[in-house]
Amino acid sequence: MTMTHRADAIIYTIGLFDEEDDDRNPRVLTQLAKDTGGDVFLPESLKEAVPICERIARDIRNQYTIAYVPANKKRDGTYRVMQVTASAPGHGHLLVRTRGGYRAPSAPPPSPTANY
Repeated sequence: MTMTHRADAIIYTIGLFDEEDDDRNPRVLTQLAKDTGGDVFLPESLKEAVPICERIARDIRNQYTIAYVPANKKRDGTYRVMQVTASAPGHGHLLVRTRGGYRAPSAPPPSPTANY
């Protein structure tokens, strides 16, 4: 399990790259944002950064938390894929940004006193 999943954080990434930098890798930022339910921004110039930050702030202020209780009660630590959709009459297309799934809890280790 990666640190991002353990932290349960939504990560928004902004990639400002020097075109001549051989180490630039926007795919890493894209994957990090996607895996955590965030978004990636790859502006072409520094002057685009402020509007991007304002958009991220707006997104954060307009987030909702929903709860999900899985039918599969197995505590096997597996990754489970899920998809969330939303609709509201008269509101057109709604954007839902979520993680692609979740990791089921693992069974707790046996108690050391269980053998007595």
